[in-house]
Amino acid sequence: MYIIIIGLGGIGRNVVAVAAEHGDSIVVIDKDENRCNEILEHYDVMAITGNSTDRSILEDAGIDRADALITTTSDDAVNLMTCWLAKRFQVRNLISIVNQIEHSELFKEVGVRISENPDELVANRLYYWSENPDMQQLATIPGGMIFEISVDENAPFVDHEIKELDVKDFVFIAIKRESKEIIIPSGTIRIRPNDRIMVFTKKEAEEECLKILNKQLKNPK
Repeated sequence: MYIIIIGLGGIGRNVVAVAAEHGDSIVVIDKDENRCNEILEHYDVMAITGNSTDRSILEDAGIDRADALITTTSDDAVNLMTCWLAKRFQVRNLISIVNQIEHSELFKEVGVRISENPDELVANRLYYWSENPDMQQLATIPGGMIFEISVDENAPFVDHEIKELDVKDFVFIAIKRESKEIIIPSGTIRIRPNDRIMVFTKKEAEEECLKILNKQLKNPK
């Protein structure tokens, strides 16, 4: 895949690392010459110092043959304008960070797949983990994540059937019992103290999912 990555902040550098690991042909664009020089020391990429909203810079990056373009800067105007220009070059796969959620619809109108403010997402997730010390994230997948949460001894829904739970935008994948038994749950399985439940939830529903599960599976505070 021929991929153009805009911005060499923390997210951009990590995207470069992932793309390099997959053997993609990579071009990076950043206004900071030092960042461009630094990335060249670590990865076999083409680095261009300049502004990605400049059509000539994108042409130098080979925008006409790009399979994908990812913008990762902290400036939504730069990200959006770059994606708009890339669309005019018929780049099929446009992906961007959106730093301010109120800008999301503008990106969607251009046909850009977005990841909303990464700093805010990370902050929220760290806070959820602080509230749930026994929660363990098992995997992240496109659009969601899988995690494991334990059932407290005196939780409100102990000995209730799963079908009685208030379930919204998440599903139980499996239950692990202290006996080492693994159960693929049906609606009639009763929840027991110390069960460890594997849950899949949509990305946008993580906060609500944890609130619901905490009310039902954890001891009241």
